[in-house]
Amino acid sequence: MKAKDYRQSAWKSLSGKWGVCVLAFLIFDLISGACAGGTYVGVGAIVGLIIMGPITLGAALIGLNVARGKDVEVGMLFKGFNDFTRSLVLYITNNILIALWTFLFFIPGIIKTYSYSMSYYILLDNPNISANDARKKSMAMMKGNKWRLFCLQFSFIGWMLLSLLTFGILFFWVAPYMEVAKAKFYLSLLPEEEQADSVVDNGYVVVDGDLDSQADANEVKEDFDFFGSDDFK
Repeated sequence: MKAKDYRQSAWKSLSGKWGVCVLAFLIFDLISGACAGGTYVGVGAIVGLIIMGPITLGAALIGLNVARGKDVEVGMLFKGFNDFTRSLVLYITNNILIALWTFLFFIPGIIKTYSYSMSYYILLDNPNISANDARKKSMAMMKGNKWRLFCLQFSFIGWMLLSLLTFGILFFWVAPYMEVAKAKFYLSLLPEEEQADSVVDNGYVVVDGDLDSQADANEVKEDFDFFGSDDFK
């Protein structure tokens, strides 16, 4: 599938669900903005650190449910608090590792962002694994696929420019559009039988299948393969 195929599929899945998704991502952006502003205040930084993991997981849940044709509601944004510990650990460790790679050199930080990009979906689909395993599964899943996801996200550049012309108002529609397209990308990387074979349990999407994990002994080498031949296939 090409970038336009993911976008078209996401647009179709969002039909009849735009209102809920726009409101949910408006709330998400307001919370994220408040947390970002609070980083300059001690208590605000701690609060932001605590709630952003579950909120990010909730946003991923909405995107994944829409991608799978499931019903969604604004309250799902807060379902991540039902999995507070794993979402918190994943958020903290992902951001720490990305920051460390960014301090080393800017490009590895970007690469790690793409390597970890599927970890929240994996956490949702695998309720019995740890946050660390979710990150490793994401790394395995994204090996050879980072460039494809980059191209998908870059294909929204026109929408992002239009958002600037509307003083950011249009972005509240673009954000869920991008999230669902990203969730569609995740589903395309799963075995066919796992893509839609799911049930909703208390707002969570549960899939019995698993993704074979790979050892991360060659993690450093992978970081510098971002623009290697495997990623252009």
